[in-house]
Order: sequence, then C-alpha cells, then structure tokens
Amino acid sequence: MTGERLLISGGRVVDPAHGVDVVGSVCIADGVVVAVGDRPAGFVPDREFQVPGQIVCPGFIDLSARLREPGQAHKGTIDSEGLAALAAGFTTVCVPPDTVPVIDSPAVVKLIFERAQQADRAHVLPIGALTRGLNGRDLSELSALQSSGCLAVGNAGVPLASNLVMRRAFEYAAGYDLLVCVRPQDAALRDDGCVHEGVVATRLGLPGIPEAAETVAVAEALVLVELTGVRVHFGPISSARAMRLIAAAQQQGLPVSADTAMHQLHLTELDVDGFNALCHVDPPLRTTADRDALRAAVAAGTIGALCSDHQPHDPDAKLQVFPATEPGMATLETVLPLGLRLVAEGVLSVPELVARLTVGPARILGLPAGHLGVGAAADLCVFHPQRSWVIGDATWHSAGRNTPYWGDEMLGRVTLVVVGGRVVEPNGALTSVEQRQP
Repeated sequence: MTGERLLISGGRVVDPAHGVDVVGSVCIADGVVVAVGDRPAGFVPDREFQVPGQIVCPGFIDLSARLREPGQAHKGTIDSEGLAALAAGFTTVCVPPDTVPVIDSPAVVKLIFERAQQADRAHVLPIGALTRGLNGRDLSELSALQSSGCLAVGNAGVPLASNLVMRRAFEYAAGYDLLVCVRPQDAALRDDGCVHEGVVATRLGLPGIPEAAETVAVAEALVLVELTGVRVHFGPISSARAMRLIAAAQQQGLPVSADTAMHQLHLTELDVDGFNALCHVDPPLRTTADRDALRAAVAAGTIGALCSDHQPHDPDAKLQVFPATEPGMATLETVLPLGLRLVAEGVLSVPELVARLTVGPARILGLPAGHLGVGAAADLCVFHPQRSWVIGDATWHSAGRNTPYWGDEMLGRVTLVVVGGRVVEPNGALTSVEQRQP
C-alpha cells in the first residue's frame, strides 16, 4: 500500500458492480478508493491524472494465466508476465497449478507469493492442485492449500483417474467451501487429437478432438456437483453444447460458473488452416457456430468471466510439425483490444465487457475485488479505447511471442494502472495523460 493521494479526473468511470457509468473522478488515499464521481471538498491530491476520453475501471482479474514460474523460466517469469499483465490492465492473475514443482503444498504457494512480492507487479493468486503432483489419483491436502492462500483448486486439465476420485475430491472441497476449477475434457475421447474434429482437421489430415470430449466431461462433473453441492467453475469453455449444459445447470440453481478465453470469441478452426501452429491451442478452436454461441453466452452472462488463458512459449515450442508443437498462445496483451472489437461489433457494451473482466471473475472467486466502492483496495486501470498500436517488439511485454496477431494493428491501450494505490505506467510515457503536481 502507499499513502500517496491520487486524483484521476475527467474520464468515463465504469464500475459495473455498483452500476456506475459516469464522467467524473476517482479519488484514492492510503491505497483505497475514497470517492467516485465528484471530487470531495478538501481532497488535495499529491498527483492528478487528467484522462478525458479514456475509461477508468476496476483492474482486470484473470482466472487463468500461466506465468511459467517456477520451473519454466525460459518461457516466462512472474516478473516478465506480471509486467505483461499490468500492460494489459490486469491487476490480479490466477496461476494454474501445473508449475514445476506443482502447486500441491503450502511451501510452493509460499514460494509463488514471495516471488510475486519481489517482482512487485500484479497480484498473483495460485490455484492449488487437486491431486498430488497432478497425478489424478491421490488428493492433495486441500485444507492446507486453502489455509496457505489458495482460493480455488483444480487439476489443470490433467485427467482424474476415475469419477470416484472426482466425487471424493468434490466432497473434500465442498467441506471447506473451496472452489474447484474444472478444465473439461474427456481424456479417452480426446485421445491424441490436436485440433477440432471437423472439416479443417480432415483436410489437413490432423487427429481431431470432438466437441463431445468437452461435453461429456461437463456432464459428468455436473452430476457430481448435484451430488456433492461443491462450487465448480468450468473453463475455458470452447463448445456450444457444453455451454448449453452449464446454462441449464445454472437455471436449476447448481453452484456452477464458466469462463471462456478471449481468443475463442474471435478465432475458429479455419485459422488453423495452413498448419498455423500459433493457433494450436487446448481446448482447440472450434466452429464458427461454436464461437457465435459463446459470444451469445458472454452477452447473456451465462459465461460470467473472460480470461486470457495466457500460455507464453519459447520460439522452439512452435517449430515442430503441427501435432508436436506445444499448445497455447501468449494472450494477456490482446484481451483488451479483442474485447473492444466485441464492443465495436455490438456483441457487448463497454460496461458488459468491463464486468466480465472485473466483478464477474471476482464473484466466481469469492474475492472482495473487481469494483471501485469506497473503501475498496485501489486496484484500477485506465485505458484509451481508440488508441492505436501495433503488436511488435517495441510494444510487447510478455516473454512469449506466440500470438497469431503479431504485426497487427490493435485499438485500445492501457495508459495507467494502480495496484494497491501504487501507480504503474506499463506502456511508457502517457502522452495523452497530463500529470501535474498540485
């Protein structure tokens, strides 16, 4: 926290958690929000940022971002990917448990918290491993992981040995009201697939992953949610049929939520054509109909959060023949501009987009964040929705360059981030933001 008094004025303040959408100011003191809208009488800031034409909102929260540390520092670190998160407007990122070592003990949780504190970037929240070493059989000490700071547990896409193991895990987590993150994919149906099972896979001669692999996994988990009462979060979802099952479960009152990755709302199996390894992701890019159904679910709020599913890779990871390349994209820094494309296309309004990136994920996690209420921790971002930039070495912060958008022009750029009251300018000089000492 910092004792600096900050005034961010003249911007469009969007706080979906409180129904706020006004042109006004945000006042910060001692690391918390003290006023939104009008500047209170007698408030004298140490620094003022005038941001006309820009949007001021809570800092984004990412439910799935691999920072590659510990264990794979050649792909990225908490420092490098934390900077990428700030540059993208994310003040909080959740780290899946498939680090090296796996996040299956309080010692590893402590290590990640310590490294995050040293890097002093975004807040980092580890997701604990559901099973020891992600072996799919032996349950981790979930109570110890929760006590050490894990708000959720999951198995990071590694299949569980049986539905009995899943039942026991759900019962254990339910006893502590611990959220379970499920990355749904039936291992047998997935087999050795690497792309969506469809026309492109057939034309390229690549083994496919049927959407049934996701749908069956969701259906099995939902039966056990009903049996155990555990809170389950599914994501990232890639198919329309799986989404329909989740929507029906929500209507029945089951404690389930879902997210999808931003790139799933733009890219499809057609983008894999030509063996484009940069579009090799897991879950795979699916059909145009699936993409459009996911868009509708996001707009309706059935999908309550949008994540990056950020997976930075070293260059060699994408240089083999397509099935041998490692799946995943470096995506943190494209979330905002791709989200603004959805706004331009009429899929979402600006407040709806901000909600899916802030209060939506916060509520899923049970985290007292994602809003600008008086007394809330001062985690917020300011972005210019019309600022143009080109993805390249001079503008990119992640250690991973594995994005299909490299060299593309983007609209929408973060200009200022505040983390716990600390000011960060992740994209260099704020030429459109006047700073002055009063």
